[in-house]
Amino acid sequence: MRYIVTGGYGFIGSAVIRQLCAAGHEVFNLDNKTYAANPDAIAGCKVQNVHACITDRQAVGALFKAARPDAVIHLAAETHVDRSIDGPSAFMKTNVDGTFSLLEAALAHWQETGKPDAFRFVHVSTDEVFGDLKPGDPPFDEQTPYTPSSPYSASKAASDHLARAWQRTYGLPTVITNCTNNYGPWQNGEKLIPTVIRKAVLGAPIPIYGDGQNVRDWLYVEDHARGLIEACAAPAGSTLLFGARAERSNLELVKTLCALLDELRPKSGAYADQIEFVTDRKGHDRRYAIDPESAERTIGWAPQLGFEQGLKETVRWYLETLPADLTDEDDRLGLTRA
Repeated sequence: MRYIVTGGYGFIGSAVIRQLCAAGHEVFNLDNKTYAANPDAIAGCKVQNVHACITDRQAVGALFKAARPDAVIHLAAETHVDRSIDGPSAFMKTNVDGTFSLLEAALAHWQETGKPDAFRFVHVSTDEVFGDLKPGDPPFDEQTPYTPSSPYSASKAASDHLARAWQRTYGLPTVITNCTNNYGPWQNGEKLIPTVIRKAVLGAPIPIYGDGQNVRDWLYVEDHARGLIEACAAPAGSTLLFGARAERSNLELVKTLCALLDELRPKSGAYADQIEFVTDRKGHDRRYAIDPESAERTIGWAPQLGFEQGLKETVRWYLETLPADLTDEDDRLGLTRA
């Protein structure tokens, strides 16, 4: 098959491309090479890379004509909540206007090729569009109302609504996916898990927002990528939720990471001694959790790697790839806190 993947230099997009290429598919990667891009993540893949922003309608239209895709997996997005609070305009442009640009190009392609039943536009979203949960609430499912809390989640909610509207109004065969927190190799350094590992190795304070009791469900990135590829065969109009039923508080996660570091890179004293609590993030959602039954029922998907094993493999990968002479300058100026 022929695929367009947007954001293929990113954390999840690169995992999708690695799996598609390993299966022998033809892949076109549309990526704007922002700060979060890492071409090394797909360096061994045979893929046609197109450097352009998804808001560039001319470039997007030209790509669809050249690629003639059987499916689109749309991952390109601004994703970091802290950045969205400091500068929301980039999130509105990329996540909303960019998705509109892609939907228009996909619709034109689908219509020009005879509206094939098998074509799919898989729009990759987040659990953050649902807002947050109280401790005793059931997990999110495909019927949960949208109540986004941050500029990031609001922009993703808007893009979800666009994808649904293009399916209902024009018949474009879209599939929307919402996923919980991902982890694994190749994640951008500003995210929680690589930040904790980097701070720990540097001997720097490991900052945790608030009381550390914010809860997230954690899914290994390769399991998510496999689900996104399988979603290309889901019924048009489907909404699929991907989660691992692996809820952990931020404090619990960080302590687990510290214990793994104690095992894999021992030092005098425990890494957990570096933990410190800092002022909470604005609008910080308390808990996310996903019921993945929709993906299990619709495409037979289930995660294959358990949380403990996946986390250990992730820590080991970062320890092997961090510079031996890691410095404060390499710490990205402390862009992220847990």
